[in-house]
Amino acid sequence: MAVDRRPTDTQQGQGGTRYFAKPKFCQFCADKTLTIDYKKVDLLKKYVTEEGTIRPRRQTGACARHQRAVAKAVKQARQIALLPFTGKHVEDMR
Repeated sequence: MAVDRRPTDTQQGQGGTRYFAKPKFCQFCADKTLTIDYKKVDLLKKYVTEEGTIRPRRQTGACARHQRAVAKAVKQARQIALLPFTGKHVEDMR
């Protein structure tokens, strides 16, 4: 005898609908012309939080190979002052 283990409406909350995350895909694998370079600051800013930390793969959707390349490019851009190490400068400007 099978037991139904799905949550009821009272267990889920008011809405009764479940949240399904949209599947993420690596934009670098999808678009082969897109390259990862430490000089492309506008691209790298998408992979850095406002605090200055590198976003994890589960947030960006990048594959492991491209996530490593992005992390390396962000670190290079930080060394030559294209990207900040921390988000402290944002707080100072307020």
